[in-house]
Amino acid sequence: MPDAPPPPLNMADVQRSVASELDRIAPVLDDLGRRFAEAGHELALVGGPVRDAMLGRQHNDLDFTTSAHPDETERLIKDWADAIWDMGRGFGTIGCRKGPWQVEITTYRSEAYDPDSRKPEVDFGDTLDGDLGRRDFTVNAMAVRVPGREVEDPYGGIVDLAHRVLRTPGRPEDSFSDDPLRMMRAARFAAQLGFTVDPAVVEAMRAMANRIEIISAERVRDELVKLVCAPYPRLGLTLLVDTGLAALVLPELPALALERDEHHRHKDVYQHTLTVLEQAIDLEDRLPDGGPDFVTRFAALMHDVGKPRTRRFLADGTVTFHHHDVVGAKITRKRMKALRFSNDAIDEVSRLVELHLRFHGYGTGEWTDSAVRRYVRDAGDQLDRLHVLTRADCTTRNRRKAERLRRTYGELEARIARLAEQEELDAIRPDLDGNQIMEILGIGPGRGVGEAYRFLLELRMDHGPMSEEDAGAALRDWWASR
Repeated sequence: MPDAPPPPLNMADVQRSVASELDRIAPVLDDLGRRFAEAGHELALVGGPVRDAMLGRQHNDLDFTTSAHPDETERLIKDWADAIWDMGRGFGTIGCRKGPWQVEITTYRSEAYDPDSRKPEVDFGDTLDGDLGRRDFTVNAMAVRVPGREVEDPYGGIVDLAHRVLRTPGRPEDSFSDDPLRMMRAARFAAQLGFTVDPAVVEAMRAMANRIEIISAERVRDELVKLVCAPYPRLGLTLLVDTGLAALVLPELPALALERDEHHRHKDVYQHTLTVLEQAIDLEDRLPDGGPDFVTRFAALMHDVGKPRTRRFLADGTVTFHHHDVVGAKITRKRMKALRFSNDAIDEVSRLVELHLRFHGYGTGEWTDSAVRRYVRDAGDQLDRLHVLTRADCTTRNRRKAERLRRTYGELEARIARLAEQEELDAIRPDLDGNQIMEILGIGPGRGVGEAYRFLLELRMDHGPMSEEDAGAALRDWWASR
């Protein structure tokens, strides 16, 4: 399982971490600070980089805030930066690159959402404290003035950081009214940092959950991806469900909290799902690129979403979920389309959901080689992820049963490896190509070639590799019997 959230911070450790990180990024801090000060403007490192410096985390994406307006900012960095971009000019932001650092410098500002608008109205401010007050959480409302390196913390962010608590600088209702996406960000930061969320913030999220509906699907999707790929996704997902936000952005998740039947003959599907997600995270080192891997994690989260729709109670009190894999794949595809995921991501996650039960037909190893080939063919380039998902889906408390399932799946993986070595399973094709089919049958391009190709592919699955002569004879017999 993912590690437990870390304990409270020691303030001496915080001070040392900040000093060390500021020294590391001094080439940017000191130079930029002098430039802006000499021009009569304030400049401060702000937000995530300050928070992460206190947590001992390094990164090269640096955010600054300034009293200078965008045109003046651009003038001041024109002969300093290696490259400049201004796509965020309308929001007061000028971006640049200096060596290994990506830098964004934003004019002091205030922004708020119109009650029915998805886009903020931006006004420039004139003080650092005012700028910090409009930020989402106190741990992101800290700044370091440069070049002097004075820490500004008007809202108690350092104390909240030490205690690993998320609070808003002002009333959470005002913060979430200004930008409803901050409710999603609360869940995301809980998942990323292992923080608890202040009860007042939770209550505001619960009361204002419907405000999330004015936010674009793309912005919701991006927050969800960051949450799922975080070290402690269970914390964030639980918060979304408990506050009612999940019912609006990912309703399939709270729907898994099925009422248990009086005989307790099926698992709590919601808790089971969160456990599968955590077990999939533990297995990510089996993937070629390691983790965090969004596709595997989201497939784990969605693998049982077909159960509520397929649940049936039988006369003897047992519960069935027949075809929940196929139904779940369709539900997953629909939800991911609504969240504007790429077609590739939709296809990958949906395929894993559809295949997650396939292994259970393996029994104790009764599959023929042809069945193993079909398993590999159907998984395609998602085979490694399917291995992880299938193993993670074993959450039984019966140790003997769990060990038997792990051992049996290990045997299946070994068979796949042996067949792959013998037959190049990852590129299974018929023993004859289209040109050979047309030559043997004396036909031209058309539907008959496709039918013959599919026949030969099934033949290849059933019998393994064949010689060109044997494949040709089988093709002629099949064609003659049509």
